[in-house]
Amino acid sequence: MLNLTRKAAALLVATFAFVALASAQAPTGTTAPVPTKIGVIDIQRAILATNEGRRDFEALTKRFEPKQAELKGLNDEVENLKKQLQTQGDKMNEDARANLTRNIQQKEKNLQRLLEDAQQDFQTQQAELGNRIGQKMMEVIEKYARANGIALVVDGSNPQSGLIWASEATNISQAIVDAYNVQSGIAAPAQAPAAPSATRPAANPPAKTPANPPAKRPQ
Repeated sequence: MLNLTRKAAALLVATFAFVALASAQAPTGTTAPVPTKIGVIDIQRAILATNEGRRDFEALTKRFEPKQAELKGLNDEVENLKKQLQTQGDKMNEDARANLTRNIQQKEKNLQRLLEDAQQDFQTQQAELGNRIGQKMMEVIEKYARANGIALVVDGSNPQSGLIWASEATNISQAIVDAYNVQSGIAAPAQAPAAPSATRPAANPPAKTPANPPAKRPQ
């Protein structure tokens, strides 16, 4: 799954709240209803569910396919040497067995290093992809909140948001994905892998019942 930094996610959520509340202020001398609705979004899933997110994540995955094939080949080589040691080790002289064992250990160490480097590279590029789309998505959420009288938007995927429970009626994930697709003008990938559902952001349940339950349910 896509991983935004906690700092970036917290900034997005805080910004959504301030923007929505600021938009509720009516010009001097006029009266306007104060927004009271709350919106919940799984920001990470929503990013991946957009046409742009699906397209770019698919392209990122394809770029790493040669590296995956290389790592698989190296892993197969190590496994074959292990089988050789297991089946023929007792028939080898001491020097041959020791050399084979050292060869296996060196190849395992090299494989582990290459695997960690590839994972780090993939995660870095994945995070850059998510942050780039996330910044543009913030503008979409701002417009949607203003247009629909939403006073607060909470990231349901972030355990630090404090969200315990929310009605499905507060879920704006798919609406934001649809609005983002319209604004971006990017068509859905023709043969993209199934994108993560953006319709049900998962709130992380607390380990125990909080002492002070929310004073008001989300509207």
